Amino acid sequence: MPPDFPGPNTPGSEHYHLVVSALSPALDSGRYAIKRIVGDELVVGADVLCDTLDVVSARIAFRRPLLQSSGDWEFASLAYDQATDRWNGTIILDTIGHWVFTVEAWTDEFATWQRAIRAKISAGQDVTLELAEGAAMLVQVQEREMEHHQRALLQRARMQLASVDADTNTRAELALSEPVHALAARLLPQKHFTRWEPVLPVRVERVRAGFAAWYEMFPRSCGPNEHTHGTFRNAELALARIAKLGFDVVYVPPIHPVGVRARKGRNNAPLAGPDDPGSPWAIGNEHGGHTAVDPRLGTIREFEHFVAHARNLGLEIALDYALQCSPDHPWLRDHPDWFFVRHDGSIQYAENPPKKYQDIYPLNFWCKDRVQLWQACRDIIEFWIDRGVSIYRVDNPHTKPFSFWEWLIRNIHADHPHVIFLAEAFTRPKPMLELAKLGFSQSYTYFTWRNTASELATYLEQLTTCPIVDFMRGNLFVNTPDILHEYLQTGGRPAFCVRLLLAATLSPLYGVYSGFELCENMPVHPGSEEYLDSEKYQLRHRVWDASGNIQREIAAINHIRRSYPALQRNDNLAFHVADDQHILVYSKLGPDGQDLLAVVNLDPLAAHETMVHVPLERLNLGPDRPFTVEDLLTGERWVWRGSLNYVRLDPNERIGHLLRIVRE
Repeated sequence: MPPDFPGPNTPGSEHYHLVVSALSPALDSGRYAIKRIVGDELVVGADVLCDTLDVVSARIAFRRPLLQSSGDWEFASLAYDQATDRWNGTIILDTIGHWVFTVEAWTDEFATWQRAIRAKISAGQDVTLELAEGAAMLVQVQEREMEHHQRALLQRARMQLASVDADTNTRAELALSEPVHALAARLLPQKHFTRWEPVLPVRVERVRAGFAAWYEMFPRSCGPNEHTHGTFRNAELALARIAKLGFDVVYVPPIHPVGVRARKGRNNAPLAGPDDPGSPWAIGNEHGGHTAVDPRLGTIREFEHFVAHARNLGLEIALDYALQCSPDHPWLRDHPDWFFVRHDGSIQYAENPPKKYQDIYPLNFWCKDRVQLWQACRDIIEFWIDRGVSIYRVDNPHTKPFSFWEWLIRNIHADHPHVIFLAEAFTRPKPMLELAKLGFSQSYTYFTWRNTASELATYLEQLTTCPIVDFMRGNLFVNTPDILHEYLQTGGRPAFCVRLLLAATLSPLYGVYSGFELCENMPVHPGSEEYLDSEKYQLRHRVWDASGNIQREIAAINHIRRSYPALQRNDNLAFHVADDQHILVYSKLGPDGQDLLAVVNLDPLAAHETMVHVPLERLNLGPDRPFTVEDLLTGERWVWRGSLNYVRLDPNERIGHLLRIVRE
């Protein structure tokens, strides 16, 4: 016999009859946690294979976040589906934090006996020995601790099995009952017990990690005019309008002191004028660094009041987390070794050749003193958590080490599981996916550059189906201070309405940058995606009720999002056929039966008409039967019939329909 051949005394050989495999959901075989929102069902599946004819039992074993350090496991049943030859079950994720789960399996000795004796009795075979074997198992069960009525039930079943005066069916009747099996299955040893190892992780986050409308604003532009630097008190006054528009999160760019040396001027000019505020991403001056606020905005106490005021309005403040420094940051004085030192002894500023960012110095995360550097970066988050901030938009995370983010996010979540991180990483697809795996709650996407029907359908299908949907949540920002797409530059007001409708209904997460509601669309020069007079380098004073604004449309869309659960999930999207390539058709199914069908004209400059191919089976509609649809954008109703229905969309009148399937 080969020396590695498993014999009866080989450790673990008692498991050889059973194999648990293909456990799902799992991300990279459990290397990373899949993500869910609190209240979600976790659907678990596994293959359980047995090399005997024994009856198999299986269950989910899981631990809640608060029980990770204890030995206490909870269990949920798994059911066998013969059609797929797979075991499936669910658990309700009712607590935020880090969960773990696995699947356990064993052979059910008593159920195996029951199945065999039923078959033999039905075939008229002699079962004398089998009856005695069943009685012996019940004796073994009776030795375990149980309630009096349960012991009495087992005693009656055992005595019937031993009764030689009764016929076979009568002797076996009680022992074959479900109550007896339930007791035996629970109390007999789990034969050939095995479990999937290692356990698989699940990261459960609060609702706003998966459903929220974001609004980006610069507090310094909230002053009474374009010449007066705004304060936190001024910004508080702006929050009421944003709350009325139906947003959930207000994201503010860095609020820290801005560097003076190498400060950029208007439109990214290399030299700043005496009144230019500079880029807020050039962090740090004599007033402090990442744990200070720009004195022109106010004080830390006034910032805390700003955060509390937002919370009273139902809003949450998200803070920019930009790990970089201006030449005036205190870290340059106290820790010059935390930066990249060039051959001539100077410190390297940021570059993306041929672009130069002389006002920003990147950090060297692999410097010799990296332990202190990493801890200092963590302390920044802790500082702002203590001041009421639980959401962070992380600037350019793809330019920092993956290992740093995995360490930081895991470390923060251990003490603050409610904290949300949004990755602002416009980079190659795989690094974006890796950041999501490492723990970022949300991610910026390529949505801004997906404008045709085929581009949108292909990209959103990737984001909303497995495996990506298990770990990456795309936040569909329609614009940013850095991104003004050509579609918005040339499409006028209808283009802004189109992108609003798409972003807000294709994903439960979307965002707009201040000025979108005014349809601001002037680039710094033709062919550029940068705004003219960019707010990154100067103050911007806006008149919010200016002609042509789309505030009413934004408020209506956000109200619909809150009213229909179909728009609050990212795993229920499907695209459908339209005969015109400029029209995008998609549906989102609601857990409450409120199913939605969207039809959007992607051409902001011309009317288009088409036959919409309604997915009758998906929407649970009968063939060639009339049904009513209600446009949630206007309140209009129409009666449609069958799978083909006519639609005409003129962007000067309406850019699309958001249809509810009426089921009254």
